[in-house]
Amino acid sequence: MRHKDPELMKKIRTYIGEFYIEHDRTPSTTEIAKYFGIARSTSQNYLVAMNERGLLSYQGGRLVIDKMDKLQTDRQQAPLVGSVPCGELTYEEENVKCVTTLPTAIFGDGPFYILHASGDSMEDEGIEDGDLVVIRQESDPKEGDLVIALDEENRNTLKKYGGKDRKTRKIILEYCNKAVYGDKKILVKHLVCQGVVSHIIKKR
Repeated sequence: MRHKDPELMKKIRTYIGEFYIEHDRTPSTTEIAKYFGIARSTSQNYLVAMNERGLLSYQGGRLVIDKMDKLQTDRQQAPLVGSVPCGELTYEEENVKCVTTLPTAIFGDGPFYILHASGDSMEDEGIEDGDLVVIRQESDPKEGDLVIALDEENRNTLKKYGGKDRKTRKIILEYCNKAVYGDKKILVKHLVCQGVVSHIIKKR
């Protein structure tokens, strides 16, 4: 067998691991060849050589690398359902854009859904316009939670749940951008919590 480039072997091994994480399977020799711009036979020869050197297991066309044994592959689906305003209450318009999977090891147990954040009222909490916000569906928020709030008129917004106002007994929804909004709040008579912010995925 001809000399094999050790650096390409490392790259192939890394690619296999990343591919496995994203697709829950190992890539085919054709997919490896296409990714690295090499012939399919060359791809297969590299896998055989890597198997001989103990870099991976390549038996019967099946690939295994050490990284795979350490992965937790439990995942759950989460729909991307449009956007949520970080501002005044607006009427809800749910529109499923796509469905993605979230690894349980990172996000925990759901169920979840995902929204695009729109506006600047939550920047002090690290949520900027265009960020993706992972929402855990639950209806009983704790004071201080960031919530998707739906009021009695079917309008929603992303705000910090501030409990009840002592004087009016209304629900407090707090803005979180003091530089722009100061201590501005929204007071609503009734509140339906559509979920609590679990994670923030920053826009690029």
